[in-house]
Amino acid sequence: MNRDSHSDDEIKRIYGMKNVAVVGMSKTEGKAANYVPKYLIEQGYHVIPVNPTAPEIMGKKSYPMVSSVPESIDIVDIFRPSADVPAVVQDALKKEGIKVIWMQEGIYSEEAERVAKEKGIDVVYNRCMLAEHVRLFGD
Repeated sequence: MNRDSHSDDEIKRIYGMKNVAVVGMSKTEGKAANYVPKYLIEQGYHVIPVNPTAPEIMGKKSYPMVSSVPESIDIVDIFRPSADVPAVVQDALKKEGIKVIWMQEGIYSEEAERVAKEKGIDVVYNRCMLAEHVRLFGD
């Protein structure tokens, strides 16, 4: 699977945004959808869990859908199977102000990328937010 063509400078600029909704965030320790958002929180990011099966994750209120989050979101970080991504992006488009759709490592939907870009939203795919942060900024 290829990944997006962003330069390191472009990815660094994205990391300047601090409000991250994590779709598919998990309560299960050891899962990437748990330790990646935990790392982001430790790095000072405001992480908003989006998981319809959990009312709360890591002491933070969890929302069933991106569109149901009342606060502002800069980045939608997606931990869902590629087949689920178009529906996640369609829902995210209902919310104003989202700047980036980030599909985690191994996740990609050409349809979701096209729809998001048509709405002026930047798209990152097949990259891990933790791994890229460590690579670009150290730990």
